[in-house]
Amino acid sequence: MLSSLSVYIAPLLVFGLVVFVHELGHFLAAKWAGVYAPVFSLGWGRRLFGWYRGETDYRVSLIPLGGYVRMASRDDEAMAGIEGSAGDRGALTGSASPADVPARPDGVPAALWHPDRLAPFGPKPVPASRWVEGKSTGARVFILSAGVLMNILLTLVVSTGLSYRFGEAHVPAVIDSVVTGGPAAQAGLRGGDRIVAIDGVPVDRWDQVLDRVTPKTSGTITFDVRRASGEQAQVVVQPQVAEAPDPVTGAMRRVGRVGMAVRDSVVRTPVGLGQAMVAGGEATWLMARNVMQVLGGLVTGQVSAKNLGGPIQIAQTSVQAARNGAETLWALIAFLSLNIAILNLVPIPVLDGGQILLVLGERVLGERMGGQTREWMARIGVAVVLALILLVTVNDLIRLGE
Repeated sequence: MLSSLSVYIAPLLVFGLVVFVHELGHFLAAKWAGVYAPVFSLGWGRRLFGWYRGETDYRVSLIPLGGYVRMASRDDEAMAGIEGSAGDRGALTGSASPADVPARPDGVPAALWHPDRLAPFGPKPVPASRWVEGKSTGARVFILSAGVLMNILLTLVVSTGLSYRFGEAHVPAVIDSVVTGGPAAQAGLRGGDRIVAIDGVPVDRWDQVLDRVTPKTSGTITFDVRRASGEQAQVVVQPQVAEAPDPVTGAMRRVGRVGMAVRDSVVRTPVGLGQAMVAGGEATWLMARNVMQVLGGLVTGQVSAKNLGGPIQIAQTSVQAARNGAETLWALIAFLSLNIAILNLVPIPVLDGGQILLVLGERVLGERMGGQTREWMARIGVAVVLALILLVTVNDLIRLGE
């Protein structure tokens, strides 16, 4: 178990690490492409503290919801205001010489200003060759997608590490008890039976049993079992049909039920690095599929927006995960990282997906969208994101009051 202090700083670790890795992806990609990136910020709004190194101000900002990397752009002044770095009012673009801009602009801390630095922390204008727009379409798409790629990589690394450190965990396909008068009991299944195959398909884990039984809403199911005595038996069960919420989306669906419970015992099997990497990949894919199911359900109306959680729920879940131990906490980090990756691909302006779509659209059309149009699209995107934050925060507060 983690210490009491570690438990209560868990939300900072969870959200901070996921955001840091995402923004680090953008930052490293920008550096690789030669784009000038004067600000790397955790959080939005006014700068609280930080340090200047190389040509970048690494900072922590006032609003701890996300973060950003400020990059030199033709639309820098507009985008700086949207991102929350508007306090650094020194323009990155332009053709002014140092003599034309002798004084430190309002809003730029004196500690960051130097006559030999590029704007906004010095009087020297940023060369057009170091603007985002000065790079190829491929380089720009890579910069925009690098945050998503880093979040996916974090999920893979954490999932692989958990599998390697703690082993492959599963619940054996052993029946603990059957419901009196239920389909399983009527067919002859008993507590202590180990299920070895369903409809001829071998199984050895309880999740495999659920995967085979739950979708069965008609016909029969054939169980091959090994009794506690070692005897082999084949049992044919007619499942009942019930309405139950989907464990991923929460939407009600028809499912098959046979009336049996599992033994609450987790078995861990040590694995090598290769097996752990495979398990990490499978876990990442399963999480991605679940997130996509939820997003699809929101679009179709099968999933209610009331089911969405926000910062408060993340904080509560982080604290509870820390109380349960390091394994649970790191599993939450992996899950949240993949959520951030996929949500950032949604084609909303200011999110990575919207920006990638804009870059590709301009490439196809052969012309650049006007600065004012880009600014308004970005502001609409910010409004959508803020509305979503408000929605999930209200959901969190409602849950607190229940």
